[in-house]
Amino acid sequence: MNNYSWLEQKLHKFALSSQFMREVTFDVESTNISSASKTGNHIFITGLARAGTTILLNAIYKSNLFASLTYSDMPFVLAPNLWSKISFNKRHSEFKERAHGDGIKVSTESPEAFEEVFWKTFAKEEYEELEDKFRVCVGNIVHKYKKKRYLSKNNQNIKRVKLINSIFSKSKILIPFRDPIQHGYSLLTQHKRFIEESKKDKFISKYMKWIGHTEFGPNYAPIYNENINFDIDLDINHWIEQWYLTYHNAYKFLKNNQNVHFISYEKLCLNKEYWFQIQKLLNINKPYDFEFKESKQNISLKIDKELREKALSLYLDLNCLTLMKKED
Repeated sequence: MNNYSWLEQKLHKFALSSQFMREVTFDVESTNISSASKTGNHIFITGLARAGTTILLNAIYKSNLFASLTYSDMPFVLAPNLWSKISFNKRHSEFKERAHGDGIKVSTESPEAFEEVFWKTFAKEEYEELEDKFRVCVGNIVHKYKKKRYLSKNNQNIKRVKLINSIFSKSKILIPFRDPIQHGYSLLTQHKRFIEESKKDKFISKYMKWIGHTEFGPNYAPIYNENINFDIDLDINHWIEQWYLTYHNAYKFLKNNQNVHFISYEKLCLNKEYWFQIQKLLNINKPYDFEFKESKQNISLKIDKELREKALSLYLDLNCLTLMKKED
């Protein structure tokens, strides 16, 4: 983000900050492209940020079976076909570590979570209109990349799993989860990191706001902000509580949904066979290896005992039903 030139920053503002401009570019893009079928076998990855959603996205994208928005589609992510025709920058960039400082390297061709721009633009539409537009949006993306299946990673979709399932009833929804203590610490660390970075570069805050990135950092908006016990976002207990509330609700309302699969990040890192099972589940018929790295930190912060116990109990419950429960 801090590598964008003055002109690139202005172009991002022009394309992303205006509701009107986003609607116009989407309408122009969608004129002659078919909508995605309701029965498409697409993949939607969602969960609390820092759950391993990006590395899982990269792993699945490696199959070359899926279309996904990439950095090359920025900033006109609602018009990827149009932008590819008029963009002056056709070169592939070298891989560089992303702004999170977590070792994940990206290039212009890397998939990323830009779908939230669509929801920022159209989420208030009536259901039928919203369904039609989202199928058009997916159709635009698969058309550009000449694929039949769409691959989405959007952490914000954890709030709309049932909606997406109703729009694409044959698609699979993957919900990665991590050890809640490690996960909470990772969220707190990134929250502090992006707050500090945004003080040095004001564009970071604007960029994150435009793409709907509110999971942490300067524009942070908790998924659950009512009836919470820990409301101070510089306290690790706040993030563990958000973990608990997010996955408790997902577990409660989605565990019996045949299209929803909970994915243990720790199992991905420790058990290669688990990754092969996921590929089979996703109808990836030519399996391949992928390296998942577990990031485990020594945490000395004070954690509420009751919160820790109920979060770890839920973590065990999630591990009991993960992935293959519906195949038995």
